[in-house]
Parts: sequence; structure tokens; C-alpha cells
Amino acid sequence: MDLREIWEHRELLIFLAGRDVKVRYRQTALGIIWAALQPLLTMAVFSVFLGRLGGIPSDGLPYPLFSFTALVPWTFFAHSLNESSNSIVGNQQLITKIYFPRLAIPTATVLAGAIDFLIAFLILIGMMLAYGIVPTVRIIWIVPLTLIVFTSALGMGLWLSALNVRYRDVRYVLPFLTQLWLLATPIAYPSSLLDTAWRSVYAINPMVGVVEGFRWALLDSATSPGPMIAVSSLAALGLLLSGALYFRRMEATFADIV
Repeated sequence: MDLREIWEHRELLIFLAGRDVKVRYRQTALGIIWAALQPLLTMAVFSVFLGRLGGIPSDGLPYPLFSFTALVPWTFFAHSLNESSNSIVGNQQLITKIYFPRLAIPTATVLAGAIDFLIAFLILIGMMLAYGIVPTVRIIWIVPLTLIVFTSALGMGLWLSALNVRYRDVRYVLPFLTQLWLLATPIAYPSSLLDTAWRSVYAINPMVGVVEGFRWALLDSATSPGPMIAVSSLAALGLLLSGALYFRRMEATFADIV
């Protein structure tokens, strides 16, 4: 990853991210409200069918708050995968006409999701206060946890965007992959259902440590997520490095294939 070159093109990076935000909500009736509506509706479905009817435990926390806390980082991650996978193909006219670091395109796509993440996070803080939960000093852990989400999303986005140039099957596989990843992440259920010995293995999924870390940092959950966060951090870093390596290996062929 030539970070110096990306820094030199930082104005382009900011422009692309801003453009993605504008295009996403252009000519929509609700506009930016969709950023909050999507995780809220998912939380409502989980709360009714899994929390109330299914009796899924929530570590002693109110189930709506339990699930929404996990959905805030997850929605950012899932949206980043969906948008970044098509980012190179969607910018084919730009790629074939001028030179710039191609890495800027999926990076800008992931950065654009930060607006939605911030809106959902502010709603989460409001829900916490409504339930009588006041954030403690642990909230500072949200910064490194968010960095893990960004690293995971960018790493997977680099893989998917590069693969999608050569194999257009990616757009058909991605919805199934996202649903499978959702089920493999403790969003609607707690990781405490697993034995302690298996939780670190489970955290190879980088979103496991993030989700449990968010609950620990904001809701003071009883689960000790330290080992899971450590494993998830390493998994996220591995995902980013391997994704960047594959992306840089393939980017020379983008203009010819896309």
C-alpha cells in the first residue's frame, strides 16, 4: 500500500467520498433518515421475533438496546461491503481516462459510510440515556473498535472490488455472504452462549470482537471481550494486508478488463 501516494491524492479521496454520500441519497424521499431507519427496523424485527418470541438471552440487558448496539457497527460494515464491491466497476470511465491511485476508490467508498455510522451512533447514545444507561469512561474504546471495523471493511472491500472486475459473479454471491456473516456474528445473540475456550476461535470473525467490544464499552456487559478483541484485531489486519496485496496485484489490469 503506497500510503504516501494516497496522501498526495487526499483531495480526490475526500471528493469521491462526498460524491458517494450525495449520490446515495439523491432523489430519495427520506434522504439521510435511511441511515437510522435501516438499523432501527432490523432492531425491531430482532426484538419481536428473537427477543420476545424466541426468548434469546441478552446478557441481562434490554434486548432492543442489546441488538441495536451491535447493529451500529454491523450496518457500517455490511454497507461498506455492498458499496465497495462495485466501486471499481462503477467508476470504469474514471479509471480508463486518468491516472490516480486506484486504492482511493474503495477507500473513499468505505469512508462515505462514516456519515451513516455517526448518525446511528448518536441514536444509540439517545437510546442508552432513555434506558437510564449513562456512558462511562469505557466509551473511549469506541475509537479503536471503530478502527477495527474500518480495517475489516476496507480489507474485504479490496478483495471484493478487485474480484468483481474479473468475476461479475461477486454481485450474486455478496448478498448470501453478507447474510451468512450476519448469522456468524453475535448480533441477535450473545457470544456468552459459547464456552470461553471457543470464544477466541469465534473471534477470527473480526466483527465478533467489535460487537462484543461495543457492548462492553457502552453497556457495561458482563462478557470480557479482551481476548476476542485481540484476535479480531489480528484478523482484521490480516484481511487488510491480504486484500491490499491482491488489489495491487490486479490493479494493472483494471483498465483493460473493466
